[in-house]
Amino acid sequence: MSLNSVGRPTRPATDASVAGFASLTGGRGLLQDEALIFERESRNGTGVDLPAPDAGAEDLAGLVRAAPLSLPGLSEPETVRHYVRLSQKNHAIDLALYPLGSCTMKHNPRLNEKLARLPGFADLHPLAPVSAVQGALGLMDRLSHWLKTLTGMPAVALSPKAGAHGELCGLLAIRAAHAAAGQVQRRLVLTPTSAHGTNPATAAFVGYEVVEIGQTADGRVDLADLAAKLSDEVAAIMVTNPNTCGLFERDILEISRLTHAAGAYFYCDGANFNAIVGRVRPGDLGVDAMHINLHKTFSTPHGGGGPGSGPVVLSAALAPFAPTPWVVHGPEGFRLLEEAGDEAVQAFGRMTAFHGQMGMYVRAYAYMLSHGADGLRQAAEDAVLNANYIKARLSGVMSAAFPDGPCMHEALFDDRWLEGTGITTLDFAKAMIDEGFHPMTMYFPLVVHGAMLIEPTESESRAELDRFCDALLALAGAALSGDVERFTAAPRLAPLRRLDETLAARKPRLTWRAPEPGVAPAPLAAE
Repeated sequence: MSLNSVGRPTRPATDASVAGFASLTGGRGLLQDEALIFERESRNGTGVDLPAPDAGAEDLAGLVRAAPLSLPGLSEPETVRHYVRLSQKNHAIDLALYPLGSCTMKHNPRLNEKLARLPGFADLHPLAPVSAVQGALGLMDRLSHWLKTLTGMPAVALSPKAGAHGELCGLLAIRAAHAAAGQVQRRLVLTPTSAHGTNPATAAFVGYEVVEIGQTADGRVDLADLAAKLSDEVAAIMVTNPNTCGLFERDILEISRLTHAAGAYFYCDGANFNAIVGRVRPGDLGVDAMHINLHKTFSTPHGGGGPGSGPVVLSAALAPFAPTPWVVHGPEGFRLLEEAGDEAVQAFGRMTAFHGQMGMYVRAYAYMLSHGADGLRQAAEDAVLNANYIKARLSGVMSAAFPDGPCMHEALFDDRWLEGTGITTLDFAKAMIDEGFHPMTMYFPLVVHGAMLIEPTESESRAELDRFCDALLALAGAALSGDVERFTAAPRLAPLRRLDETLAARKPRLTWRAPEPGVAPAPLAAE
């Protein structure tokens, strides 16, 4: 049995399992055990027959491979089975509720996927002539219209690829606006203590110095601290609303007034816009720039480093500095304004080589059309209702971080209720895996000790919410009754047991190497 560096087993025991029984194959019922693809014995198999090359390799000089390429050789059925088995080891939104607060793992409607795969959208080439992509440009124009209407902002930049990329876009526009006004002394950006980590990171990347704003006991921006730190050196503030504690900033209008009175711009982190769509327009709150995560608010697949999209809406003061390209509609149809000059004379530049992720635009627009304005508003209301339902059901046992009043789209708990049990937030989260649920966000926001941040989204039924809450309440009962082993040894039923995550992050093993003959494979401690 492989052990990690703290002595916990990383694979289920082969001599005895949780119930006193272990399979001989490592499988669990119909769930097959699966090794790494490189550990497969075959190196000669293939699912494709390739003809022998017609010419020799003389023209490659010394670049001819001297040893076989160390790639696994699998037939087509073996390849399919390998990846299907791997998929069964992962949690997914199509399997059960995904309570990962602040990341919003939403249901992705299949209608959106069908439309994104239409040849006219899926097969676009970024260098296609404008005359051949009028439909795509028209869709982008309509998507822009919806985003501007829902936010109450006059301009939008579609090209940023994700939330943090959108933050970069907004701050670059702010920097360009200050430079145009001769306000080069503005070198500070204010961020709350509960801000997403990307906020201060983006500000520092742009070249600003980050100053932290305090938080009140009820989880909101400390107005007195904000007022004390505003000066003619402040370029912008970056506030998330609803914030990362799952609360609406009640003093948002005063925050905006103080910021503008100091000559600074108000950047709103729009990660949680999904909680207020159709209820609040950020432009009416005095926001100057805000990114919108299409995956969080409009159901596109979560980027995860892949095909994300984070459009940025801009106020009238910042609109002239928006990055190129953008879509322009004229008498001859749609065109892309790509060069800085004339209409884009103050644009700060480009964010990407081309325009953005067309597939995400199609999915988001399909979601908007299928819901309509009233449906989008109901989705936001249902997200808030579901989060408050969870807060109400769990608060009798688990300690809500901010118990007074309702939350928005996510319910935040701390670890006070675990005091004296010998069980940590991490232990509780690992035990959730044995019950078939992905853990909530843990230890974030950092301003709450042992934080457990739960976001159910709007698509979960009451029956599914009850199933989730019943599982957490049962686990809480076991924790409070002294069943420590259930938690400290969890997860027992996962494909891998608890790993040394710190060691894995600091010393990852990123390359597989075949073990030497007669040498036992290394344990999974640092995988």
